[in-house]
Amino acid sequence: MDESLGKKIKEAIANPKNMGELADADSMGTVGNSDCGEMLRLWVKFKEDHGRKIIDQASFQSFGCETAIAVASMATELIRGKTAKEALAMRHDELTGDLGALPPMKIHCAQLVEGALKAALEGDNKKTTVGSGATVVENIPSLMDSLQGDQQIAQGKLRILKEDK
Repeated sequence: MDESLGKKIKEAIANPKNMGELADADSMGTVGNSDCGEMLRLWVKFKEDHGRKIIDQASFQSFGCETAIAVASMATELIRGKTAKEALAMRHDELTGDLGALPPMKIHCAQLVEGALKAALEGDNKKTTVGSGATVVENIPSLMDSLQGDQQIAQGKLRILKEDK
């Protein structure tokens, strides 16, 4: 890893943006990589803006290296204000933001973030509203619970875990 990238990652780690669970999130996605033991969970909250449904907030939790945390921090800032379709169109190399291009041995960190984003924005992981207008949110396990409880991860593959909210 070159010195400039290392410095940018250290700066991002010293002041990570949007780390932690996002209360009342509209969607959540979790991915894991059995090669390196990393897991990342991403929460997304939407709002209406001039008739468009855009990403208002995003946050993450990570069991991963500094690079994965830095990319997740950048990505949660980059997707703000985008529609789900616009955010899904972003490739892993775009999600690195100011970090720039990652060395080949760290590309999987950006792919982990891209996978969590796709898991959060695709599929049926939405909240359910019942007749009274109350939102029903099932008890979702923590990232650590998911890591410990998921013994089915295929060796050497990225696995997307979808959980309904």
